[in-house]
Amino acid sequence: MSALISDDEIKHETELVWLEDITNLDYVRQSLDRLPTRSGKPAYFRDGRMIGYAILGPKAKASRASGTFRRRVFWLLPHDRDTAPEGLYATGAPAEAVDPRTVTAGSRGRKTERSEGGPPSAAMQELGITLPL
Repeated sequence: MSALISDDEIKHETELVWLEDITNLDYVRQSLDRLPTRSGKPAYFRDGRMIGYAILGPKAKASRASGTFRRRVFWLLPHDRDTAPEGLYATGAPAEAVDPRTVTAGSRGRKTERSEGGPPSAAMQELGITLPL
């Protein structure tokens, strides 16, 4: 879904709040949710758990139709790699997944070798970083 999130839709982000340490997560799912406020921890109604969310600046406008704000929410499902390393996403990643280390406020983030569960790059090998294979 990261390709479906445009830079224009996230240009008013001022901060990302991570609820968990993302250094050990190969990927997180991201979506644009319609939320009643620009900031604060949103309610979470999916299976799995919320990993983080975006805070919007004062220039972000609410939808005229619904009065809600489109904010990014980052999350994982129970069958994702962090809890099921040999499961469905042992390699590859969901369409809406990005490597959380590539995400900043106002930046969509991207998939990486690490998020795809592929072989570690030469740089990762030099640093001693290993992936679940």
